[in-house]
Amino acid sequence: MRPELWHPPTELSAAEQKIVKLIKRAKLFVFLRQNRHELFDDEFQHALAQMYADKPKGHPPIAPALLCLAIILQAYTGASDDEAIEALVMDRRWQLVLDCLDCEQAPFAKGTLVEFRALLIHHEMDRLLVERTITLAQKRGGFSSRSLRAALDSSPLWGAGKVEDTYNLLGHALRKALSVIARQQGRELTEIATAAGAPMLGASSVKVALDLNWDDPQERQVALALTLQALTQVETWVAEQALPPSSALTQPVQQSLSVAQQIVAQDVETSETAVSN
Repeated sequence: MRPELWHPPTELSAAEQKIVKLIKRAKLFVFLRQNRHELFDDEFQHALAQMYADKPKGHPPIAPALLCLAIILQAYTGASDDEAIEALVMDRRWQLVLDCLDCEQAPFAKGTLVEFRALLIHHEMDRLLVERTITLAQKRGGFSSRSLRAALDSSPLWGAGKVEDTYNLLGHALRKALSVIARQQGRELTEIATAAGAPMLGASSVKVALDLNWDDPQERQVALALTLQALTQVETWVAEQALPPSSALTQPVQQSLSVAQQIVAQDVETSETAVSN
């Protein structure tokens, strides 16, 4: 049985207006609330419904648009499936987007979300969802489409088969090294990353931190150069900390830096005039 189309209100209610005014940084929530009706027009919803064509009859499935919105928010915020379900009950920003303000129970279960994402990937609709969202962000403005692409493209939610790129692999290794020191010193990762001269490592991923056009080969070279520079900065800063060889910090930090160097050795080619991936 195919799901019914979802037609939530387009105008903000008085309660929604109050929530929107309180959102200062996480503008994706506002963007999706204001543009969800255009992102999920009837044509796209019909295309999503086609994924259920071969499903046995039974209870009508949850509207795919609702599940797609949750997946977009997951990808952007880095929330796990459990965290997403919890956010739908505890976080009014998520409720704003999915039209379930003050709900005491999530509009769908974790299993439904997991199964739908697998269905989305199986039918290769995940890329269409990403591209439609980014295109709409470019069209409407008020939100960085580049940051959105970076967050969505680097999300692990699109399946274990997706290979993470060199930028984020390097970023993860360096972030792990700094996180060990941050925890030991009782400081925030962003503070340690800034102290190390690599503030971009304080973001959830390198591609999120660098607001670049990832479709442009020249800008990708710039990104890789900045990431390699961050590696040098972190190695220099860690050396300056003069960690004792017997310290509990030394081994995990050095292991993470060794992983970063291994990634560079395997995946990066350098020359006197360019850095390429």
